[in-house]
Amino acid sequence: MIKVAPSILSADYVNLQPDIEMVEKAGAEFLHIDVMDGQFVPAISYGPGWVKAIRPISKMVLDVHLMVQNPERYVDAFAEAGADIIGVHVEATEHIHRALQMIKNAGVKAEVVINPGTPVSAIEPVLHMVDQVLVMTVNPGFGGQKFLPETIKKIKKLDQLKQTENYDFDIEIDGGVNDQTVKACAEAGARVAVAGSYVFNAEDPTAQIEALKNATK
Repeated sequence: MIKVAPSILSADYVNLQPDIEMVEKAGAEFLHIDVMDGQFVPAISYGPGWVKAIRPISKMVLDVHLMVQNPERYVDAFAEAGADIIGVHVEATEHIHRALQMIKNAGVKAEVVINPGTPVSAIEPVLHMVDQVLVMTVNPGFGGQKFLPETIKKIKKLDQLKQTENYDFDIEIDGGVNDQTVKACAEAGARVAVAGSYVFNAEDPTAQIEALKNATK
């Protein structure tokens, strides 16, 4: 069964705590926090202060996704704020190895992220040092986009590498996730699914989380 990571990008900013408590009670294991700088992606979102404020009100894994240019500048601040996992895009830094080392040195789980147009080969040199790989199944920066089916091949490729090289990382997916697309991704090897609008824009978010889990039993 897949682990669900609701994205607060689609939650109610004014009433964030009730939304967070609701998805945790519904059985979500992760809380996905999209950090955007207006440069790597057009939008701007949360800073370390948001993570610091969320940390005391939730026991969920705080899964911080840095959609920012030169993420090395922010690693320590988000680690200190209480992040459990910090993800950095291979496309956003010339020094992906160093960025991941910084995350590990800060005592946080390290995640490498790849966009839909980036091949798995771009991250093969660092797969041995990560705890999680995030495969973007839409182009990053906006919620509510349609799932890109061609990304399933990358999930399969990563799962094959994980087995043949005896790596120890989870594969996470983000973008266009629903009870249909999540099934194909789980079969390909995904173990964590980020869901934003599918959960928070629904009349019954709890039922949506259950649907994602039931689809991957």
